[in-house]
Amino acid sequence: MVYIILAEGFEEIEALAPADILRRGGVEVSLASVKGKVVSGSHGIRVEADCSISETDAEKCDFIVIPGGLRGVTNLLASDEVNELLKKAYAAGKPVGAICAGPRVLARAGILDSKRATCYPGVEGQITEVCNAAMTQEAPVIVDGRVITSRAAGTACDFGLAILAYLRGADAAQKVRSAIWYNA
Repeated sequence: MVYIILAEGFEEIEALAPADILRRGGVEVSLASVKGKVVSGSHGIRVEADCSISETDAEKCDFIVIPGGLRGVTNLLASDEVNELLKKAYAAGKPVGAICAGPRVLARAGILDSKRATCYPGVEGQITEVCNAAMTQEAPVIVDGRVITSRAAGTACDFGLAILAYLRGADAAQKVRSAIWYNA
C-alpha cells in the first residue's frame, strides 16, 4: 500500500498524477487525509480521501508520498501525526517521497539528513535550516536510497514514474510511460 498524504491546500497534480501512475502500474494507493474525508486542493479541486491518517499503518505500507502546495505543506508540518507516521515508517525501513515544497515535511522528520534531494526552487534554505541535506536542482527527480524527491508540479509524472520504478522495476515504469504516451 502506498499512502499519499493530503492536507487542505495540497497541490492537486503532485498528489493525483503519482496516484494515477502507480495505480496504472498495479500498485495499491490510498489517499490519506490529515483532516476530514473531503480535502480541497490549492486550486479548489475537492478530493475524497480513502482513509484518515489515523487509519494508516506505517509498518505495513510500501511507500509514503508527500505532495507539495504551500498551504498543504504548512498543514502537514502542523500535524504531529504526519511527522510520527513518517518517522515510524522510515525507521521500519519503508521508502518515502516528496515533491515541490513537500521535502520540508521530510526534513522536519529528520529523513533528509545526509541525503541528496531536490525541491521547488527557493525552498532549499527552508530545508537546510532544519537538516543537513545536499539540495540540488540538477534533475527533476532525485533518488537517494529510500528517499525520492521531485522539483514541482511540472515533474509530477516523472515523480510518479520514479516511485513506480522503485516499487515495481524499470520495466513496469516503462510500460506505464508508453501506455500514457509520456515522452519527457
